Amino acid sequence: MINLHHAHLMASDIDATIAFWRDGFGARVVHDDVFAGARNVFLTVGAGRIHLYDQPPRSTGRSAVHHLGIQTDELETVVERLRAMGVSVTEIRREPTARYAMAEGPDRLLLEIFQPDPEALPPELRTYFAL
Repeated sequence: MINLHHAHLMASDIDATIAFWRDGFGARVVHDDVFAGARNVFLTVGAGRIHLYDQPPRSTGRSAVHHLGIQTDELETVVERLRAMGVSVTEIRREPTARYAMAEGPDRLLLEIFQPDPEALPPELRTYFAL
């Protein structure tokens, strides 16, 4: 399972961005319409949501958002799927409470794909990270 709560993203190539989220993370388009002069697409990813705006990001460098975190319970599968799509993904890194990999999404969006180890998490965080 993959879960993202919600994000609002600008897309310089909205169809390629939709394909990235659909093929890489199993996203599903739930709404696609023009609003305020721009195409707006709503996707679901697990229980989370992404709202895409059909307009290029205002900056091509990193912005105030350092990265977007995506939790999964199938880290190896997601990493393999992204690599098969030609996405740049780091090796899986291991920490005491989780494993993770970093990937570059559309428009240079930095993604952290992580899989917590419920047994190693402090008890107060187990519910927070439950999928």
